[in-house]
Amino acid sequence: MIVTRHISLDDEHVEKIKPYLVAHKGNFGAAVREMIQQAGKRSSRMKSSAVEISLFNWMLEEVRDTLVPEDVLDDLIDPALMKSMGKLEAYINRKIGELEWDVSLELKHDSDIYPSSVSIGMAGALQKIKFLGCILAQYMVKNSLDRSPLEIKSVVSFSDCIKVELSRSNKKEAQKSLAAFFGGMDEVLKAIKSNPAFWKAIIRRHLLSNYNMVTLERNYFEDVLAGKIPSGEMIIENLAKKPLQDIPLKEMLSLIKQVYETSRVVDSVEIDNDTVMLFHNYRNEESIKKLKKSLVALLEANGHLYDAKSAANMVVLTHRPDVGIKINEIVDNLKLSDSRVDQDLMVFMAFLSGLKDIPDIPISLTALGRRIGRSLMQEYEKENSIKGWDPETFQKALQMIDSRLHRDSEWKLDGKNLLYRVRKCNITTEGDTFDTYVCHIARETFKGALGYAFGNKAELSIKHLLTHGDSFCEVVIRMP
Repeated sequence: MIVTRHISLDDEHVEKIKPYLVAHKGNFGAAVREMIQQAGKRSSRMKSSAVEISLFNWMLEEVRDTLVPEDVLDDLIDPALMKSMGKLEAYINRKIGELEWDVSLELKHDSDIYPSSVSIGMAGALQKIKFLGCILAQYMVKNSLDRSPLEIKSVVSFSDCIKVELSRSNKKEAQKSLAAFFGGMDEVLKAIKSNPAFWKAIIRRHLLSNYNMVTLERNYFEDVLAGKIPSGEMIIENLAKKPLQDIPLKEMLSLIKQVYETSRVVDSVEIDNDTVMLFHNYRNEESIKKLKKSLVALLEANGHLYDAKSAANMVVLTHRPDVGIKINEIVDNLKLSDSRVDQDLMVFMAFLSGLKDIPDIPISLTALGRRIGRSLMQEYEKENSIKGWDPETFQKALQMIDSRLHRDSEWKLDGKNLLYRVRKCNITTEGDTFDTYVCHIARETFKGALGYAFGNKAELSIKHLLTHGDSFCEVVIRMP
């Protein structure tokens, strides 16, 4: 039975009914019927799940920086509404009216169907509009991925309004933008909930020690136990999601700050242009020395020469592009030979002889020695068609290199171990003068060659050094 009545409405009620009129294309009767149905449903829900305003505001604050589960999002807003921005806007405004949130919403778009740019503008109570902004942005990103992905470009919020700008992009950038702008705590909370006992214990230990704990990646810690100089390359690469050599210097320094501060290896890191200052509380000089070498090696692997100096409870890393320029000058003045191994040996010799022209020699040059060692082995590998390295091929390569450097050396194979002894080294001795620094760089070149051939599988143990007063140098290489 249809009952017709004449009714009058105040302006306030006319505004509330407008979204329903839009949804029903001006059919007033249908709009009123839906309003009555929704009011009945809301009344039923209110009886069973009404929340006090203070509790509700606390709940909104607690879910800040977390995303709504996708199944919940689909229940809140029908994914099919993505096909019409007009219908989506009308639906959200209608829901806002039902909740009596006193929030105004406006969607601007360049196309009603699968737009390439969308602007979400809202005004009202800050907690509510931030929550709605998160839900709408997540809805836009999620339901645009399969056709024309929308990436969040900017989020601007004031005391009572928020504006979210989205534009067409690709799936990867769209999903990254959602996590960056609205899901900052999402990954963290999921990790904690997946293993609460572990994270409660970790957090408790940090609190009890006043954050005086150090958290290290397992391979880094293993290098520390083995007495090696850890660089932490893997940690940086995992964060950057790209090889170390592909990371720009500015980003690299930012990652060093993030890793070294959050792992508590140092207390704090300050960056001034390309200079890095690390503040720590270490007292042992050997520990500080290894910290410096570790950082220099890490930056060298990134393609940058740095010098490291200590001052009180601080390590200062200074970029040395001047050294790189000097090395380039040395290389440019060389005569090329037909053999790349010969050429690299000439570079090495010129590099060592040119050290006297470089004031304030930084420890970063030892890292360059390792680089030359790797290059020598790489070229020898190409010229001699080496398919895989073993103790015998490694020994032959070093014998060839030593003969061209006029270095008197001998080898002895003992099972899987190689004994390498240098009786006379012309590159470190000039007349009666022995250059300790050049000797150290030559050793680093040897380590670079060993590392290229066997990676971290071979171990080097130094038995004698000329600097210790012996008449020869001797090392043992424990082969894989």
